[in-house]
Amino acid sequence: MPSAIQREPIMSTTKDRITKLTNCRLVKGDSLVEQDLWISLTSGKITHGQDAFYGQRQIPDTVIDLGGRIVAPGFIDVQLNGAHGFDFSILPDDMADYSAGVRLVNKALVRTGVTSYLPTLTSQDSEVYQKSLPFLAPSGFLRLPGDGAESLGAHCEGPFLSPTKNGIHNTEFLQSAPRGFADLEDCYGAGNLQARSKAPNMHPAPIKMITSAPEIGNITSAIPEITMRDIVFSIGHSECTYEQASAAVEAGATMITHLFNAMRPLHHRNPGIFGLLGAAGSLPRPYFGVIADGIHLHPTCVKLAFNAHPDGLILITDAMRFAGLADGIYNWTNGDRIVKRGALLTLEGSDKLAGSSITLAECVSNLLNWADATIPEAIKAVTSTPARMLGLALTKGTLSSGADADLVVLSEDRGERGNVKLIVDQVWKFGVKVHDNQGI
Repeated sequence: MPSAIQREPIMSTTKDRITKLTNCRLVKGDSLVEQDLWISLTSGKITHGQDAFYGQRQIPDTVIDLGGRIVAPGFIDVQLNGAHGFDFSILPDDMADYSAGVRLVNKALVRTGVTSYLPTLTSQDSEVYQKSLPFLAPSGFLRLPGDGAESLGAHCEGPFLSPTKNGIHNTEFLQSAPRGFADLEDCYGAGNLQARSKAPNMHPAPIKMITSAPEIGNITSAIPEITMRDIVFSIGHSECTYEQASAAVEAGATMITHLFNAMRPLHHRNPGIFGLLGAAGSLPRPYFGVIADGIHLHPTCVKLAFNAHPDGLILITDAMRFAGLADGIYNWTNGDRIVKRGALLTLEGSDKLAGSSITLAECVSNLLNWADATIPEAIKAVTSTPARMLGLALTKGTLSSGADADLVVLSEDRGERGNVKLIVDQVWKFGVKVHDNQGI
């Protein structure tokens, strides 16, 4: 690939500081479009180039030639349990150490192309949720590029899960919610479930998504109360039938957590949760997460899911705190230990999968090669699709004017057998370059 060249700064005629990325291919819908991208450093947002140049008579302060590289919106990971030795579900004695751990993950994560994510809590007792959730609340209002990836709110995966589909979640902490939403308030803390305030200076609720089995207790009846608070309800770790899953969608569920994993398998007489992807009529098809690491799912299953509902597929890592660490045996929660061998994580003494240690960029490359997806289709699964699922399509996951200037600059490595690997060359956060492995 041609080497990228940064030109000398040009004096701007306005107070707004503008950067123009040129000689690049922008991810726009299902296409790669050869087009410049204008970024306002003042606002940290993408600006309309023609309007700025012709309407407001602005010229860029800096022009960066990307040498034909791909520019995509910043990646969004909606299920990440931890990384680089830090686990969101483990409380230290001093919560100042917890805050430091979150900051460590944020700065490490952004180097992989992930600019926004949902820090994920596994099934724990109520004390863990109520102490940790304030630290995991949405952080983008600060608009500090140097902080790295921003939290879009926490993903509470549990403890309202099926005890027979618990995966590595400790069954001692699972709850059944016989009182419905009241049990969720007792567990997570009512303040962590508060509806988002529309006041400009108020912070949103810490929780953004809840994964639960809709068939247990009175969970299905609680779904409307959850979603009216701008919290996504996701079906997961569940034994529910197709009919029960359909009832959850009718109640407001819009997401499925790690499709195929920790749920009833597809059966020709009872398609179960997977059947929602083929639902017809008035029932909306939900979004669904897929761990494309070649361990949780066979590549053919990834292709099957993609072909069934390509606009609903969201790639996730489900990464654990062991991501970024060397192979070995590591202590986990409640006296359990995790064995790490490459990308494979298992609960010691069993073959139970314990999350992953793959990066989201690697997941995108796998989807490209396994599902015959185009580059824009694969990138959508970590940008515009999760942004739509979270209700953030105007500000995240897009290169449209007015969106946050969270960007990933990618190059392509094409193998002898035709496989494509996307490489993260640069990452921008709120209009500022925060990672560059090419010296562009």
